[in-house]
Amino acid sequence: MKKVTLQMVADRAGVSRGTVDRVLNNRSYVKQEVRERILQAIEETGYLSPREKHSRTVVKTSETLLLGVLLPNWGGHFTSELMPGILAAEEELSEFGVKIMISECETDVPHEAIQKIDALISDGVSGLAVCARDDDLLKQHLLTLSKQIPVITFNSDLPDSGRLCFVGQDDRKSGRMAGELLGKCIRSGRIMAVCGNLEFDGHRKRLNGFCERVQELGIPNDRIEVIETYNDYQLTYRKVTEALQQHSDFSAIYLANESVPGCVDAVHDAGKEQTLRIIAHDVTPAIREYLQDGRLDFTISQDLYRQGHDPLILLRDFLQRDKEPNPDQTATEISIICAVNFETN
Repeated sequence: MKKVTLQMVADRAGVSRGTVDRVLNNRSYVKQEVRERILQAIEETGYLSPREKHSRTVVKTSETLLLGVLLPNWGGHFTSELMPGILAAEEELSEFGVKIMISECETDVPHEAIQKIDALISDGVSGLAVCARDDDLLKQHLLTLSKQIPVITFNSDLPDSGRLCFVGQDDRKSGRMAGELLGKCIRSGRIMAVCGNLEFDGHRKRLNGFCERVQELGIPNDRIEVIETYNDYQLTYRKVTEALQQHSDFSAIYLANESVPGCVDAVHDAGKEQTLRIIAHDVTPAIREYLQDGRLDFTISQDLYRQGHDPLILLRDFLQRDKEPNPDQTATEISIICAVNFETN
C-alpha cells in the first residue's frame, strides 16, 4: 500500500498542510467544521502523525527497555568523567521505562569484550553503547549483532562494525591540533610521541593526526619517535627514560596516552623539565596540577560527559521514537587548555 502522507490528508479534506498540522497539534484558529473534516480524512486515510507514531511506539515498548554499556578497562579519570553522563541519561530516560546495564572489561583482550557483549545480550538489552579496542574479530561480531540490535560506539570508534553512529571527539583533528601547537613551539630536535594502545581507534587516529600536521609544518617523520606504553605508569616511565638516555636532542613530547604522570616523572628525574615542551590530552587532576606548575605546556580536552550521555539518548530515540542519529551532532567538543584556563581573579 502507498504510504499516507500529510499532503494526502490535506487534499482529501480540501485544506492546506498547515491546517492539518494545526489540528494534529491541537492548535486553535481552525473552524469546528474544518476540524471535523480533517479528523474524518485522517480516519479514512489511516494517517498517523509523527506524534501518534511515537505514542504507539512507546506503548509497544512500555515494558522496561534495557540498554547496555560496555566500558574498556581504563578506569580512573576516564570512568569518573564518563559515569556522570551515563547516570544523567539513565535518570532522564527512567520516565520512558529505560534501564541501563553497565559492563566493564578487565583486560584489552577482544574475546573478553565479546563475552561481555554476549552476556549483555543474554540479559535482554535492546541496544548497546560500546567502547573497545579496534579488533577485526570484535567488529565482525558486532556486524552480526547490528542486524538484530542497534550498536553505538563512543570515545574510540569501531569502523566497519555496522554501528549506528559514533559519539566522540574527532581524534584525528585533536591530534592535528596537538601537532599544530608543538610544531609552532619548536624549531629543531626530535619529538617523542607516547601513545597508549594503538589498537584503539582513537589512540591511533590521534597519533596519525599529530604526525600528519607536524610533517606539514616541516618536521620530517624520522624526527618523530613513537612509543607505545598501554597507559601503564611503570612502562611509560621506563620507556620515556630509556628514550631520553638514548637521544639527547629531544625538544618535545606528545602524550596520546593516559599515563601522563609516568612521563612527567621521567622527564623530571632526567633533569629535562626546562628543555622539553610537553602536550597531553584530557584534564585529570594530575594534568591540571602539571599545567599550573609548568611541568606541562598544553592539553587537548574532550567532553567525556557527553560521550557517556549521548549514546544512550540516541539509542532510546532510535528504539522508541524510530529516530535516526544525526551524524552532524555526534562529534564532541575539542578545547585547548593551558595554565591560564585555571587562573582566578
